[in-house]
Amino acid sequence: MLEAGAVIDPCYVYEPSFVDTRSRGEVEAWLATLQPLWEMRYSTRRPPPSGKQQRPLLRPVYWLGNWQFACLGYYEPPRRVRDAAIAAEPFPPVLARLVAAIERRVRSGFPPATVPRRWHLNTCLVNFYGDRLEGDRRIDAARVGEHRDFEPGPVASLSLGERARFQFVRRGARDAPPVRTQWLEDNSLQIFAGPRWKDDLLHRVQRVDDKRTLDLPPRIAGFRTRRVNFTFRYVPDEHVVRFADLPAAPRDDIREYVTTLAQGSPFFAAELVATSGRTAAGRSPPQEAGRRARR
Repeated sequence: MLEAGAVIDPCYVYEPSFVDTRSRGEVEAWLATLQPLWEMRYSTRRPPPSGKQQRPLLRPVYWLGNWQFACLGYYEPPRRVRDAAIAAEPFPPVLARLVAAIERRVRSGFPPATVPRRWHLNTCLVNFYGDRLEGDRRIDAARVGEHRDFEPGPVASLSLGERARFQFVRRGARDAPPVRTQWLEDNSLQIFAGPRWKDDLLHRVQRVDDKRTLDLPPRIAGFRTRRVNFTFRYVPDEHVVRFADLPAAPRDDIREYVTTLAQGSPFFAAELVATSGRTAAGRSPPQEAGRRARR
């Protein structure tokens, strides 16, 4: 649903049946192998920022390409980029194939000015929408509040499961009608870019249907997933740092998370092993630092 007088915008794409049957099966099989994290908003090793209260995130998450742990605050306030985007496991083949098709579509159809020169979709937030069990009550966790994505260039997302009511809204206009409401259907693709969609407007997921009694993989204790969304963005490569190369404080902030991930991820298991090559001061041995400088 577009606002009155709106015109077709080359910076917005919605395709309701983008994910084919074969790819859908491969994605679900891969999802079943995951062990998503329940993250806390702030570090558990030190007090939260002044005036803030510690809390868990609304829902479990998983990341690919690089992991933006909430407690490290990537793009806060929004210019924090150092030591906050942590190298993560690569896209599985099925997602790499779908991402390649999305990138071709963007490069051939979006205005060149909206696509940064080095843009490529190298990070993916896997969001699980559903309801969590608290005692004997089910708490709906199938929404996202108003926000914007600070990562440069086009943002793409794939939706599986129940449809979601996605809206673009004007900043500071809580009572104004949405600029655009788009129901994101099962197997759909959405891409948006440019100053209108990414900078001038905020976006949100207002709600997710619950009509099909879905419980999508993976199995998550105390949680029923009725929608999975994959949001792909571009993080400049120079922002991405390995866990072993983090300074001591942020490395300690996320060590427990990485240890949990390592139980089901060979990538993160190897990252933990790599920290054993650190010096007591929390830096790589000189010979390793030299090798990195020559790359």
